Amino acid sequence: MLVAAVVVTVITIGANAAIAAADVARAGFVLANSAEVGVPPSWIPGLAALKAAGAAGLLLGLVGVPLVGVAAATGLVLFYVGALAAHVRARVFHNIAFPGTYLALAVASLVFAAAR
Repeated sequence: MLVAAVVVTVITIGANAAIAAADVARAGFVLANSAEVGVPPSWIPGLAALKAAGAAGLLLGLVGVPLVGVAAATGLVLFYVGALAAHVRARVFHNIAFPGTYLALAVASLVFAAAR
């Protein structure tokens, strides 16, 4: 179980760090997706910071600060619930699998972090 927890958490860290970097770089797909779901471009740096903070918190949880890992995973779960809500509100379903996948990773990381 420990190996699964580490693998899932490392994948979650990597995925969130990568999407945060794409946000900071203002990648075309980020700008297009945010416009499609009604997120103003001015919000993107703040959203990137939240994703990066979640990834950093999960890393801290892995290296010995478990309460920070639980808090980070909880924050990411809430973040991606909000992302899914934005997609549903805007009726943008063609790419809803992306925030859904990030949510699933965050939930799995939360389950593993809370079990420690």
